[in-house]
Amino acid sequence: MTGWLLRIKNWRGMRHRCYRLWQRDVIFWRRHRKAIISWTVILFHVLGIFSSIRAVMQSRTPQGAIAWAVSLNTFPYVAVPAFWVFGSFEFEDYLTARSQAREKSRTVEKELRQRLSDEDLVTAPTDEWEQVMLQLAGLPFTIGNSAELLQNGGETYDSLLKGIDDAQDYVLFQFYIIRDDEIGRKFRDALVKKAAAGVRVYAMYDEIGSMGLPASFKAPLVKAGGQFIPFNTTQGFGNRLRLNFRNHRKVMVVDGKQAWVGGINIGDEYLNVGKPSSDVYVRDTHIKMSGPIVQMVQATFIEDWYWAARNLPKLNWDPEPSTSGSMKMLCLPTGPSTTLDTCALYYLTAINKARHRVWISTPYFVPDEQIVSAIALAVLRGVDVRIMIPQKTDSHLINASHLGIVGEMEPTGAKIYSYQKGFIHQKVMLVDDRYSFVGTANFDNRSFRLNFEITMLADNEAFAKKTEEMLKDDFSHAVLLPKKKYEESSFVQRLMARTALLLSPVQ
Repeated sequence: MTGWLLRIKNWRGMRHRCYRLWQRDVIFWRRHRKAIISWTVILFHVLGIFSSIRAVMQSRTPQGAIAWAVSLNTFPYVAVPAFWVFGSFEFEDYLTARSQAREKSRTVEKELRQRLSDEDLVTAPTDEWEQVMLQLAGLPFTIGNSAELLQNGGETYDSLLKGIDDAQDYVLFQFYIIRDDEIGRKFRDALVKKAAAGVRVYAMYDEIGSMGLPASFKAPLVKAGGQFIPFNTTQGFGNRLRLNFRNHRKVMVVDGKQAWVGGINIGDEYLNVGKPSSDVYVRDTHIKMSGPIVQMVQATFIEDWYWAARNLPKLNWDPEPSTSGSMKMLCLPTGPSTTLDTCALYYLTAINKARHRVWISTPYFVPDEQIVSAIALAVLRGVDVRIMIPQKTDSHLINASHLGIVGEMEPTGAKIYSYQKGFIHQKVMLVDDRYSFVGTANFDNRSFRLNFEITMLADNEAFAKKTEEMLKDDFSHAVLLPKKKYEESSFVQRLMARTALLLSPVQ
């Protein structure tokens, strides 16, 4: 009893001390609040000035520099914290880690390139355009590949799950979004089963895209012997606030023999069960590949893995030509760790290459000035330029930006289609009758300069024909937007659209 009385007495004493401290702080605030507010305002404006100087000196685009400079000096109380979190323009630490990974795997890389050459599975660039694409990719064109288009979540998930079931040695599993829902648990359980059977599993997700993924979801795979880690752009003291860099790649590799890349994440919303024609219907595309291109996809995964885990697992680097195709393909990994805006540049050079057509399907179409100019030049050359965007996206800011872009694109003569069946999330481009692009990159600043992305380029007329047939079917569910859609919109809509475009570099 005495112990309880002592505890009550101590608690009352502590409460009294806290109250006295609170009273002291209130008195101090009342006496000095004007000075505190004044110095806080001055501090934010000074930080805004210095931050805007950094933005002007380091931003990769004039539009981005202007957007940050204006906001940092006009609304520093909001813009300064936002700039410290979202205003990073380079990811030097990843570049360092990539160099370390390549140094550790130099022997493997040398042997791989030698095998590719000895078995005639690589080809030299045939023109200046291919030379540019090769330099942007940092990986060689390979031949002896086969590829299959996979449409929507159902078909893609069936293919991925079969790939996991067929795995004998290892599975590399990387997705921007992995949800703790029915399909997410189905994939988790499939990976757990393989890990328990002795197959090595290396699973990775983006911690922003998969925010809220519980430890309980990952625990069974870890317990079974697999690895399940975040990409973790914020690791290291200097990267704590770098939330703006995301790993947007969706990749799976099995045994170094099969690879999958595309726009589909792991979540029930991609299954389209019971929603044939509604706002929640998701239209997306993945690509399944075999042949030496698999090693190129694997090389991209392993650089991400080394950044996240600081180890290099032993993988199959013996390229095998596909038994069902001889396609020429190139893997195009892009991200903020490069000195050039590789994603924007490969889109730009692909549009400039076109002589017959450029068909683009993307959920987020907010291109910068150079892309708009390239599209205008393509139309002037007589190229059939068609751009398909969703009728409505999952972002109000992007919806407003789309209307603004429609206004900017009207003078170019490009045809913009609005997909009516649901949310078209695929990232696909068809150039002429030969080049197909399928991957994870959108036509916006985030994909151009902030996200880690991966796109597959297939140089093959038969595959281009299949891509054309797929896109024609998608266009049949879209309507051509009128040329004066922007002009005929209300003043408020146009004002919101122009304002949203001003924010496009920092969206």
